[in-house]
Amino acid sequence: MDAQAAALIGAGIACLGMGGAGIGLGTIFGNYLAGALRNPAAADGQFGRLIFGFAVTEALGIFSLLVALLLLFR
Repeated sequence: MDAQAAALIGAGIACLGMGGAGIGLGTIFGNYLAGALRNPAAADGQFGRLIFGFAVTEALGIFSLLVALLLLFR
């Protein structure tokens, strides 16, 4: 196996992190919505945590995209 083939395989594996970020975002928003429907009075207090969780999860997805692009175009 040459170095270019290994880089392409590594970039493909690094892209799996973007799928994980998508699953994480769905879980975060789904759980927030379920909790907000059960207890609407507490929904406003949890909104800041929702946005923080969204930002961290999205950052990890973007980081995996960056790693994949670095492997492809080095």
